[in-house]
Amino acid sequence: MTHGQQIAWDDTVLPFQLDSSDIRGRVARLDGALNGILKQHNYPPQVEALVAEMALLTALIGQTIKLRWKLQLQVQSKGAVRMIATDYYGPEKEGSPARIRAYASYDGDRLTDAAPFDQVGEGYFAIMIDQGKGMTPYQGITPLAGGSLAACAEAYFAQSEQLPTRFSLSYGQSTEPGVAEHWRAGGVMLQHMPKASPFVARGEGSGEVLTADDIVYGDEAENWGRVNILLDTVEEMELIGPALPPNDLLLRLFHEEQPRVFDTQTVRFGCTCSEDRVRQSLSIYSAADIGTMTTDAGRVTADCQFCGAHYDLDPATVGFDAEKSGDDT
Repeated sequence: MTHGQQIAWDDTVLPFQLDSSDIRGRVARLDGALNGILKQHNYPPQVEALVAEMALLTALIGQTIKLRWKLQLQVQSKGAVRMIATDYYGPEKEGSPARIRAYASYDGDRLTDAAPFDQVGEGYFAIMIDQGKGMTPYQGITPLAGGSLAACAEAYFAQSEQLPTRFSLSYGQSTEPGVAEHWRAGGVMLQHMPKASPFVARGEGSGEVLTADDIVYGDEAENWGRVNILLDTVEEMELIGPALPPNDLLLRLFHEEQPRVFDTQTVRFGCTCSEDRVRQSLSIYSAADIGTMTTDAGRVTADCQFCGAHYDLDPATVGFDAEKSGDDT
């Protein structure tokens, strides 16, 4: 495979269907988009790994949202990593790239040498979908459990959506010869669309977080189990490495399941912050309130947590008492 071919599927999500199993899925590869996210911050390695995993999950899940919709994944915890937030913005029009951004909030003094997920304590994993102006946003949450953010996402789909879901992810620093070290991530998402099992429908669960195996039965369970066994054979370098295009990966894993691919979705790092948005967020405050936010230099400042953009405003021109004709100098 040539370097040009590799570039063609970096930062893309490829939807597919396994016609013999009634299972759908996506293959994602993130390169420049992930580096665009991480270079905005100087995260410790454990935090970088969590943000990379969250961004990859967001790209895989977000591919299904409609044009101009927004998907947000969020982790809130009592651990050293207090919050991870990712946003996925659906394309503005058909054929345009989707945009993704992410950031994490953490207490550096509480980080340990343990695995990345061990830096996350008790808390919840949430998925939110904003369908646009005039529509009520959708939100669902599930407890943090299972040993990885991917396991939390699987539990969310089983618990909140009754959709058997499986992720196989890989991410880390790429050290290809002749190429500067940089982050890469790749993964496969599988999703079955069965009827809910009678066990779930009657509400006779144990009270624990559901898994995919709790909500598939009969022929669907057989198909689901077989395809998951095939996915278990995937190697990390097949997910993240530069040598195997997504189409070839699907054929290697699932050729007997008759994989059928659809149009790829390109993903780019992109932030939606702007001076107008900052002004709008401050428009609910009075001049007195704005005064409490003013720096010793006589300015109101704001920094975007996602991209690091810095905004420096004249306090007289923000808030609902703003000077309508004043120019910010």
